[in-house]
Amino acid sequence: MPGIYVETLIDAPLERVWQATQDPASHRRWDARFGRIDPVPGSTPARFRYATTVLPGVRVGGHGVHAGERSRPDGTRTSALRFGSDDPRSLIATGSGYWRYLPGPDGVRFLTGYTYTPRWGPAGRLADLSFRPLFGWATAWSFDRLRLWLERGVPPERARRHAWREVALRTLAVTGAGALAARLTEGRGAVAVTLLAASVLALALPPGPHTPAARRCRRRPPDRLAARAPSVVEQL
Repeated sequence: MPGIYVETLIDAPLERVWQATQDPASHRRWDARFGRIDPVPGSTPARFRYATTVLPGVRVGGHGVHAGERSRPDGTRTSALRFGSDDPRSLIATGSGYWRYLPGPDGVRFLTGYTYTPRWGPAGRLADLSFRPLFGWATAWSFDRLRLWLERGVPPERARRHAWREVALRTLAVTGAGALAARLTEGRGAVAVTLLAASVLALALPPGPHTPAARRCRRRPPDRLAARAPSVVEQL
């Protein structure tokens, strides 16, 4: 299966981006993929445990280890990790990935590349056809939430409320358009066309400036440096 790639440009100092992504308490605030991230005290290399809610009332746990960090003379940094889960309910069995920080005149290019091996055999590979794109979308949405926090001062918790509010408003708009069409016309076809047009318009409208959006992030590597995993990951 193809790996997941996400990149955003954050107009903030490198040290601030590094702290917000490397500190577990800050990380879990903006990353929708995790509900908890708890470091394992005294572990070398640094280990952590995580938990995430996959369905209402269903929380699965996992573990990770920092595989290494690199800082180059040009100011770029790379952080690599391995992760996995022993929970049989988790689709993800094992995986590895990296974060790369590339400072420039317009800010820090913050990007990630990672992949994982699904469990459950053929059923898991089939489920992953839907899960992997959703996981990539959640990564991109989280990266934009991080950007809003560091660039515009929008706390992750407020950004999440903005997102839910927009979803509710767009849903109400589509429902209202369908109800209006039903009152003004008698044909089911006209109502269906109205609902479809309203849904397309609701999805096409750009998000608010303080609302996270996965569409703002790059989903394909723009160059060889971004596409190539650091050797510390390749040797895992």
